[in-house]
Amino acid sequence: MPKIVCPQQNHLFAALPIAIQERLAPHLQQVSLALGDVIYEPGAALQHVYFPADAIVSLLYVMLDGASAEIAVVGNDGVIGIALFMGGDSAPHRAVVQSAGFAYRLPAKAFKSEFSRHEELMELMLRYTQSLIAQMAQTAVCNRHHSIDQQLCRWLLLSLDRLPDNQLTMTQELIANMLGVRREGVTEAAGKLQKLGVISYHRGHITVLDRPRLEQLCCECYAVVKKETDRLFTHQ
Repeated sequence: MPKIVCPQQNHLFAALPIAIQERLAPHLQQVSLALGDVIYEPGAALQHVYFPADAIVSLLYVMLDGASAEIAVVGNDGVIGIALFMGGDSAPHRAVVQSAGFAYRLPAKAFKSEFSRHEELMELMLRYTQSLIAQMAQTAVCNRHHSIDQQLCRWLLLSLDRLPDNQLTMTQELIANMLGVRREGVTEAAGKLQKLGVISYHRGHITVLDRPRLEQLCCECYAVVKKETDRLFTHQ
């Protein structure tokens, strides 16, 4: 029997006026997202937007040689497919499921129709876009100026904020791909955190045991992104 989630588990959807939620509801489809699923590739036409309920999706820039690096994460705080209301019908990046779960998929036509009709929806989506751009900018700064240890702490904390518990399913190889670093660097950084008792890692399963300590070990980038996300939902 499929797991039951509701659209309101996505904080962005829940922040919409009830009347707009009710008009969009008949067009929503619950979809299951498996780890590693590619939702769209760079340049592909966007047929839907996705509101994650308990899944997390990574937005990645992909180089010609196949190398990639994560520019942002989207979970129950946001929507995937902002290009649809930013003037384009395709995205310049890849969207890959980082943490399996469920999302609600909304056809592009229905979303764009509602977006053009209602100022409340337009304002909320543009505020979300601002917070997403802030996350992208901070990620770029972090990747350039901070250690792999700090980047891993930031990545873990951003993921935890978008999950219902303190457990993640993710291999070190996939984390390395997300961060755009060598797997050996992630292995070393994760080993340090495990020795400190901050995390437990076994066969692709990460459990965060000491979140306060994880926040202490992190650079300022996590706090900057969290502040911007929190501001999105307090500006009602």
